[in-house]
Order: sequence, then C-alpha cells, then structure tokens
Amino acid sequence: MEISQITSVLFGLVLILNILFATFVIFFERKEASNTWAWLLVLYFLPVVGFILYLLFGTSLRHAHLFQWEDKKKIGIEEILKKQMIDLSTDDFPFRNNSSSCYRDLIYMNLRYNDAVLTEDNQLDIFTDGREKFEQLFKDIEAAENHIHIQYYIIQRDDLGKRFMEALTRKANEGVKVRLLYDELGSRKLTKGFFKEFRHAGGRVEAFFPSKLKFINLRLNFRNHRKLVIIDGEIGYVGGFNVGDEYLGLNPKFGYWRDTHLRIKGRSVKAIQTRFILDWNQASKHHDITYQPHYFPTPDYHGTTALQIVTSGPDSEWEQIKNGYIKLISSARKSILIQTPYFIPDASLLDALRIASLSGIEVNIMIPNKPDHLFVYWATTYNVAELLKAGSNVFIYDNGFIHAKMIVVDEEVSSVGTANIDVRSFKLNFEVNAFIYDKGIAEKLTRIFYNDIEVSRKLTIEEFEKRSKWIRFKESIARLLSPIL
Repeated sequence: MEISQITSVLFGLVLILNILFATFVIFFERKEASNTWAWLLVLYFLPVVGFILYLLFGTSLRHAHLFQWEDKKKIGIEEILKKQMIDLSTDDFPFRNNSSSCYRDLIYMNLRYNDAVLTEDNQLDIFTDGREKFEQLFKDIEAAENHIHIQYYIIQRDDLGKRFMEALTRKANEGVKVRLLYDELGSRKLTKGFFKEFRHAGGRVEAFFPSKLKFINLRLNFRNHRKLVIIDGEIGYVGGFNVGDEYLGLNPKFGYWRDTHLRIKGRSVKAIQTRFILDWNQASKHHDITYQPHYFPTPDYHGTTALQIVTSGPDSEWEQIKNGYIKLISSARKSILIQTPYFIPDASLLDALRIASLSGIEVNIMIPNKPDHLFVYWATTYNVAELLKAGSNVFIYDNGFIHAKMIVVDEEVSSVGTANIDVRSFKLNFEVNAFIYDKGIAEKLTRIFYNDIEVSRKLTIEEFEKRSKWIRFKESIARLLSPIL
C-alpha cells in the first residue's frame, strides 16, 4: 500500500473516531450547550488527542452516593434541618438578629438543598495575612487535647510545610488523634517520606482521589479544593490559605499573598466537622471515623454571629455555592463587593451582576494584577470588561497576589470560603463557604476591601481598549474555552 493510501486510511479513521467522540459528547454526557461547544472545538482542532483530554478533564462524576450521609442521624442533624425548614416556612423561626431574618429565603435554600444548618452563636476571627493565620493555627494545634482534623488542597514540602508536619507529629506523639487529608493533584509534590515520622507517631494520612495507575487518573478533573481544620471539635478554620511558604508571601513570583480565612468557634464547627468526616471516610479505606460524641462537643458558646456552612461539588445536583452567590447578588439594594483571583462566571452569574450594575447598585470587583494560571487570567480580564461596560468598578490589586474568595452585600451579609467565581469552583471542585449573616462581620470585610483599594488601581474602559491585538487574541481563545477551564 502506498504512503498516500495509508495516509488517506488514517485520515478517514481519525475522522470517523472524531465523529464518534463528538456524538458521545453531545448525546451521552448531556452537558450545557456552552460546555459542549467548547469541547467540540477542542475535538475539532485536536482530533483524538482532544478526546483523551476530554476523558481526563471533561467527563462527569456520576457517583450519586460518593459521600455517606446516613450517619448524620446519629448527631441529630436531620431533626434540626426539618425543624428549621418548618419554622422558616411558617415564619416562626426565632431569629436573634435582623441580619439573619432579612435573608430567610437564602437561609431556607441552603437548608433545603444543602443541609446547611443555621447556627447563631458563633464567634469569628478574620485573617488576611498568612503569617498571622498560621501563628494562630499553630497555637491552636499546640493546645489540642483530643483530636486534630486537617484538610488542605495544597501542602508544600517547604519550610512552612515541614514546620506544619513537625507540629502535627509532636501532637500525635502526645496521644492526640491527628488526621490529615490532602488533595493528590494539588499536593502532587508530596512524597511518602514526607509523612514517615508523622505516621510512625500514629498520625493518619489520606489522599483525595488518588491515581489508580501512575500518571493516569480519570478523576484528575475533580479536585477537593476545601481547606478545613477542626481542633477538638471546638475550633474550626475555613478559607483560602493553603500550606506553603508562598502563602506567607515568600515566593518572589507572587510577592505578598493576600487571602481571607476564618477561625470559627460556635455550633457551626459541628458542620465543619461533619464535612471533614464525610470527605475523610470517602478517601479512607481502613480508618473510617465514626460519629462519636467527643467529635461534637456542646460547650456553652457566647458568640452572636449567624452563619451556614455550605458545600458543593461535582457529585451534587445543584450548584449550591453559585446559587448562593446569585441569591446574594439579586438581594442587593446598595452595594456588592467581590474579591476573587479568577473571574470566569457562567451566564447566570454574569447576568446577575450586570443587572445589578445597570440597576444603579454599586458593584465593585477586585482581581489580581498577575496570573498564576495564564489562560484563566486572560478569560478573567475579558469577563470583567463586560461588567465595566455595565458601569461596575474593577480594581486590580497591585500589592502582590490576591487569592481571597469573598463577597459582601449591602454591608450586611457576606460569604467567605474556598470557591472562586469560575466554572471549575461551581461545577468541578469540591468547595466549602461560610455564608455569614452578621452586619458587624460584613462591615469588617468591607473595611478590608476598601483598605485593599488603597493598594490597587482602577481599571478603565479606555485602558482596556488599548490592549494589544495579541492580548485580544488570547482573550478570545480563553473566552471560547472558559466553560471548560
């Protein structure tokens, strides 16, 4: 057979395979139209290779019962949920403050579709600096008496990572039960030797969605992006900081690392504990956690902050955190403040912000001045320009890298957590956010936002229009692929 004939046969085979792959994407995965078109574009320009990428990054997570919720009955969550939903629907809920009562619709939605119990006795500390956050975390770890549960997306093998493991190993040697859960992709630089002394001391370590085969992981696209710490069931942490020197501002590429993290004392720690147990038991094969009373102590708290711990992931029917964001935005009467490292919203969230801005509501969005993921950054700049046209204010943070995931509405209600404003956080990653119904906390976060403006510059339409043709080309490609970034 001549070379030309072989080439024709191979070309025909590739064409047939690509048609089959495209048919699979269209008719079997049942994705949203924008997502489907983005993958068809990849298949068109990268035949066969595109489908391999699809298997790694485009398939859906079909496990409806990935996490075992049945044991929640043992800690009374089911009864509390039912009572709170009944009280909210009949206007009999005994709200302690106006910030909670004004957002009963959002509270009800989070209760019904995310099992997010409302607690109103919490005390919150806000950290925006990595050194301060980890200084307090190490103090809490050192004071632990019963157990320490820790979950991070990224743990680095650098000075902070080593100090972190030394602290956990020391507590394990003291007899404290220490469990550490990390995401395999986010913490891909870790080695078994990194945990040797910790395991020898009795500490437990698990990886979320580890590879079945070396270099091959069909769950590669579904990452656990949550950052949780629970100390003795009484103190909980949630927010954007991971474990590594760069989060202390020691990476020259990024400079100062600006993030937002919460330290929580109150009954909401029970929800954080429950989320950790669910994630741990999914990852663990031999060391499941049972719902014992010492994991859920009920001391007398004196906080006054109301909040819900809301989680989302690719196993969920609803995009709970995104829906919460949209509900917050649609409820705004005066102002919306958003800080996010990536701004790649879907049409529903972008429209909600555009409508708010067009309605005269002050919409302020802050993004970094430098990318940690180029493609995502190009898509971010394109999307914020859409809001500029609607009258929103866009600020470029110039004091290093801003990684905070925060939204504040009307200086009354807020959300802080791990979810970025992008399709990945809403659909593909496992995330967790605190929805906070407290005017005092919202005012603190507002002051933090305006302090950040002092080290930011305002993006204008004129400046945006001056960008080069090459940047416009990169933004256009990133926009087309944004549904799958």
